[in-house]
Amino acid sequence: MRSAIGEEPVEGIRIEYAVAGAYDEAVDLIDKYEVDLVLLDGEAQPAGGLGIARQLRDEFDEPPTLAVVVARAADRWLAAWSRADAVLMHPLNPVTTGQTVVDLLVNRASGVAPAQRAA
Repeated sequence: MRSAIGEEPVEGIRIEYAVAGAYDEAVDLIDKYEVDLVLLDGEAQPAGGLGIARQLRDEFDEPPTLAVVVARAADRWLAAWSRADAVLMHPLNPVTTGQTVVDLLVNRASGVAPAQRAA
């Protein structure tokens, strides 16, 4: 995911990454830092990114923007269930992935609530 987005997907927007391997680690990062975007792997085990996205939506009054990566187009319904702000398809296309991330961050910074987006 990181290599598909890069450190600066467009001029003027730098991405700083923090990695969490489990739900508790993700919550800890969100609690301690100002996290603008959480990018989750829908195929991760044992707790998949889709379930984590749903939990973050349910447990935080103002969760960060959420994007999930799924491997099959048939899993888009699960991404909708997770209430993620964006759905990315594996394999990640660096152009569309970077643009989706930039759009999500710009929308968050401007206070615009994104409609669920698929890339």
